[in-house]
Amino acid sequence: MRFAGRMNTVHRSYIREILKVTARPEVISFAGGLPNPDSFPVAGLAAAAAEEMKECGAQTLQYSTTEGYLPLRRWIAERYAAQGLSVTPDEILITGGSQQGLDIVAKAMLDDGDGVLLERPGYLGAIQCFSMYRAAFSTLELTADGVDTQALDRALQAGSPKLFYAVPSFQNPSGISYTEATRRETARLMAQSDCLLVEDNPYGELRFKGQALPPVKAYMNGAPSVLLGSFSKVVAPGLRLGWVCAPAELMDKLVTVKQASDLHTPTFNQRVLYRFLEQNDVDGHIASIRSLYGRHRDVMVEAIREHFPQQVQYTEPEGGMFLWCTLPEQCDAEVVFRKALERDVAFVPGRPFYVDGTANTFRLNYSNASEETIREGIARLGACLHEVLA
Repeated sequence: MRFAGRMNTVHRSYIREILKVTARPEVISFAGGLPNPDSFPVAGLAAAAAEEMKECGAQTLQYSTTEGYLPLRRWIAERYAAQGLSVTPDEILITGGSQQGLDIVAKAMLDDGDGVLLERPGYLGAIQCFSMYRAAFSTLELTADGVDTQALDRALQAGSPKLFYAVPSFQNPSGISYTEATRRETARLMAQSDCLLVEDNPYGELRFKGQALPPVKAYMNGAPSVLLGSFSKVVAPGLRLGWVCAPAELMDKLVTVKQASDLHTPTFNQRVLYRFLEQNDVDGHIASIRSLYGRHRDVMVEAIREHFPQQVQYTEPEGGMFLWCTLPEQCDAEVVFRKALERDVAFVPGRPFYVDGTANTFRLNYSNASEETIREGIARLGACLHEVLA
């Protein structure tokens, strides 16, 4: 078959392939970016679905508008208002998860060879998405305070990148969150450039330590930017519901792209979710997730301190679902991964989160395991690390 040229440089998701390997029930997996199923509001969603079908069955099963269910878009806009962001429902497009939002933004904005700035390390799903449109990547180091803003300034002045893709809150994969000063400086630099900030914020409401901060968009003083959001981490990923918040000029193009892709996001999912949001204490539900993940993070950090060699560095996130480990430069995380699988424990080696093949890092997920399983898995992984580093 004569495939499109883009398929020669884009590969399957490394994490999705690892999840196949770790599907055995005896494997303790810190690999997937999975929310904990104990946090899923099964009863609330079941009640919402039953009531929606009883009261509005035919409408719930009909085609809908590309932009999405208006009451749900209003709910999102009102949620932003509580964070100090002035957003109208017309600036919201409902998507099949935030990953689809990322894809339609890339499709609307990128030609072959266009420059894209990424955090280093960066979100694998974004690297895969932008590679599909043959982007030319430049990377910016992450510090403990977020992106290196001096490097961002140099990159904006040296070239003409079209997009800067960033995850400022509890970044995937590192768990790092931008400080307020870094958010303000990032906003200032982006507002005075013609590079579009694409801010992904799937974990922003999952803060369990430190000071709550609004998205970078809140500091942009009205300059155009894109903000991606998702219900996957605060309700349930199986709904596949997210959104794009974008200015009118870009929104017109995004709607056109989505129409060519899937016409609209499933009506049933949107209406059931909206009914659930209206009938339940959403803030209380999210608070319970924060509490759960905060305990899991603390248990993992304590276990790492006990079992990992001192040469292994690690982040201590204030929210989200991941922490990031760095090995000595000469150590390949994939060697550790193979040894860990022999002990029935798994993680994600860091190589796919870079565009330059860096190999001495790895990601751990703490949300989708019990505290007991975290302790046991980290103990096994620590034994592997001692063996390899010896």
